Amino acid sequence: MRPERRRNVGDAIQVDEVGIEYGIYGEFRLRSAYQPILAPRGRFLHAVAVEALIEPHRAGRPGAPRVFFESIAASDRLFVETMCRALHLRNFRNIGVDGLDLFFNYNPLINDHPGRALAEIRLMTRHLADFGLAPAMLVCEITEQAADDALLARLAREMRRDGIRIAIDDFGTGHSTEERVSLLRPDIVKIDGTWFAEFCRHAAAERFFRPLVSSLHDRGAKVLVEGIEQPTHLRVALEGGVDLLQGFLLARPALAGTVFEEKPLVIDTLLGRDNKVVPLFG
Repeated sequence: MRPERRRNVGDAIQVDEVGIEYGIYGEFRLRSAYQPILAPRGRFLHAVAVEALIEPHRAGRPGAPRVFFESIAASDRLFVETMCRALHLRNFRNIGVDGLDLFFNYNPLINDHPGRALAEIRLMTRHLADFGLAPAMLVCEITEQAADDALLARLAREMRRDGIRIAIDDFGTGHSTEERVSLLRPDIVKIDGTWFAEFCRHAAAERFFRPLVSSLHDRGAKVLVEGIEQPTHLRVALEGGVDLLQGFLLARPALAGTVFEEKPLVIDTLLGRDNKVVPLFG
């Protein structure tokens, strides 16, 4: 693939026949997909937010996002990450449901120059109203990376000053530790799905998970468990007292423009179905 440098993000974004925006990078078309995040309320799960994800298409076929991102030339990573974030913000209105928050990923190693990173955040915040968004609707997920702590703290302060909430992604692995929670004081901590699935294999998972959730609550953070793929995962998470849930058992990511089904999910039904996916999207 020929590296694309010094390009304007707006020039790389196109609009399809139904008004959904997509990005162009080499042979790829980059499309926004949104995976619901749900909150337990009584015996039901209600959609309260979505996480924005990219689905790369080549020759009309979807590909694996991880493979795509690993193939990007280092010189183009900031451009592609910025384009993906712009697509998610522009396409969010096409969900057509009021009251949802938008989670978006931020890799602190893509732009580790303090001045440019802060300028990028300020530019994004200034244009939110153009897309019908307010800062209070956004949650920035800081991905698990060995970034400079001082830079992370500055970025978190800047976003929080503008009204954007902060989430630490992949807690339980690598650099997403209690030390980073103390540093960034996140609004939300996302428990890593792979770590959580392994944790759920232990007979006393419920008993040991609740103290972890309680300790994060004591630090002022809500707890989100991602990677909920089996009824056992859901049960352990709920019994642990988590605030938010995400995973294929509940809903898969769906491309922007797909009809969003707002009907709440029945917890008892989910717990009684072994290895079945109950999607929120039609």
